[in-house]
Amino acid sequence: MSYRNKTYVAFASENIGSYRLMEAWRDNAHIDFSFYDAHDLYISRDTSKPDTIKRNLRERMKNAKQVVLLGSTDGKRKGGDGTSFLAHEVQVMIEFDLPVVVANLDGDRTVDRGFIPAPLLDMDYYTLSVSFQPKIIQYALDSYAPGHSASNKAGPHQYGSETYTRLGL
Repeated sequence: MSYRNKTYVAFASENIGSYRLMEAWRDNAHIDFSFYDAHDLYISRDTSKPDTIKRNLRERMKNAKQVVLLGSTDGKRKGGDGTSFLAHEVQVMIEFDLPVVVANLDGDRTVDRGFIPAPLLDMDYYTLSVSFQPKIIQYALDSYAPGHSASNKAGPHQYGSETYTRLGL
């Protein structure tokens, strides 16, 4: 597999506004939030065939070292429907054993099984749920993601309130 240095952000199409907000956080000099976006690679056109889009999504994820999954009811539904592009992305993140930070779009700081796609829950995949805030997402990418593959943990996890307090949240 090629060198991984990117963050892949997976989301239901209904949540594209939240993805755009993450890009704005990254581009804002006054917010300490950065990620190398895997979506900048292997661009698909709107007229591309579904197989071409799925192939390009896989190539993007080959270059990712971690995933931020925007947690929402739409994300859960599409990520587990077996046919959508998000369902394909969920299968590939599992196949590549990528660390998955679930950023709850409702701001919740706990595991919300109503936001995590069924394939991740069904296989008890080790994920970390956080609120949709740049500081805690960055913290998760810096601390949870590097130890993911060496961990023997399973299922969805969350940080305790002391982590949020320590980060000033």
